[in-house]
Amino acid sequence: MNTETLVGYGIAAVVIVLVIWLRTRGKERPIRNKGFGMLAPVVLLLFVFGFTIQSLTRLPDHPFHLPALWELLCAGLLGIGLGSIMLYHTGYEKRDDGLVYSKRNKNFKYVIIAVVVIRIALSQYLKGLEYTEFTVLTMVMAYLYISVWRIGSFIKYRQVSAR
Repeated sequence: MNTETLVGYGIAAVVIVLVIWLRTRGKERPIRNKGFGMLAPVVLLLFVFGFTIQSLTRLPDHPFHLPALWELLCAGLLGIGLGSIMLYHTGYEKRDDGLVYSKRNKNFKYVIIAVVVIRIALSQYLKGLEYTEFTVLTMVMAYLYISVWRIGSFIKYRQVSAR
């Protein structure tokens, strides 16, 4: 295995641990700010991915061109599918104090691990693509699955808080 692969696995492990830790810690605290914090990653990723694409257009040895439409559609559908799985396993409950909390889900840690493993497996499978195409496809998939999960979670939260 090369260094890039090991670094990728290390980052994936950190992401898994961080998400599981944040989710378990969040069970004890109510959701604040009317749930708008859930939407922050959707907005922030637009800027991050925008700057990333801008920097990809300026790489000297890699001419920039978008992936084929069917590749973008596949990445988008995969992102929507992964986001839907995450959303299905995310829930909220209103407790006796009138505040809304994240619901416990015993399977969530397995779902997040499966999502990361699927992403790693696909990235290994698609390594044959040109660097810029691979990066754009990964960003499309990640953005859509985070958007579906976070926007759907926000809607679920608002429905529970309105009761």
